[in-house]
Amino acid sequence: MLNSRVRSFSLIELMVVLIIISILASIALPNYNKIKERAIDKEAIANLKLIQAAEKIYRMEIGGYYGDSGATNINTNLKLDLTEKNWQFDTDSAGKGTAARVSGGRNWTINIGDSEPCCTGTDCPSGSGC
Repeated sequence: MLNSRVRSFSLIELMVVLIIISILASIALPNYNKIKERAIDKEAIANLKLIQAAEKIYRMEIGGYYGDSGATNINTNLKLDLTEKNWQFDTDSAGKGTAARVSGGRNWTINIGDSEPCCTGTDCPSGSGC
């Protein structure tokens, strides 16, 4: 006769593991949202710098800044490939590019002579205001 014993976890051990996992998740989720927002902002900043460079090229070729809104027109006329998932991109005839957040009140703007975009609206990162 075999004398085998089946070993299993007790209810207390399972509860301790669940508590530890829930504590780790409660610490990680707020940081995840901040990192996600920072990445979305970097997307807008990078695209605005592309718009700024394309505006300079457009001005050299045509003689004035492109002043139309909407990523479809910007993509076609400034020869860019911008997506509209998180941002709505606009330009004006003075060479100012704007990225407005689709699901929030945050806007990024860059003028033709600026080196970095600035943030206006709600929940802007510290030190990025105009």
